[in-house]
Amino acid sequence: MQRVSGEPTRLPRIERVTTGSNRSTRLDVGDPRPRDLSKPLPSALSWTVLCVFAAAFAVAYFAADLPLWMPVLYLVMSVVGFAAYGVDKSAAKAGRRRVSEQTLLLVGVLGGWPGALIAQQVFRHKTRKRSFRRMFWFTVLINVAVLAGLVYVAVTEPGVLDLSFLSAQGVA
Repeated sequence: MQRVSGEPTRLPRIERVTTGSNRSTRLDVGDPRPRDLSKPLPSALSWTVLCVFAAAFAVAYFAADLPLWMPVLYLVMSVVGFAAYGVDKSAAKAGRRRVSEQTLLLVGVLGGWPGALIAQQVFRHKTRKRSFRRMFWFTVLINVAVLAGLVYVAVTEPGVLDLSFLSAQGVA
């Protein structure tokens, strides 16, 4: 790469600017890529999806006699998801190392998406980046499809989802 003599080479810098309020905003100076931001989806949509899922899961749990490990898994992973989004939001504000988007999506697909959805609304975090939102909702669909398959298995083959090593120890 050639440069004109006397012209210093500059790398893109990130600067902090104030917006008139006490909050600061990051500007990517010299970065030619457009930011992947869009208007957030209505929060009512997220809350509606969450309520419909909770109601459908409760019905499936009792009607299909699902094993206890399934709601426990959703509960534990939702707490992990909520915490991960909280840590990421805090790190973003403080300029510290962030939780990767892949990690956030992995927690969601493993059953933590209800907690992640709550965290998105509570912390107002990861609600505007279009590419992340698309992947997030795709992982929700994957998780719900797998859950529907497990419910089908529980209905057609009762007891097959029971974890024998837990019931042998008196846990389940």
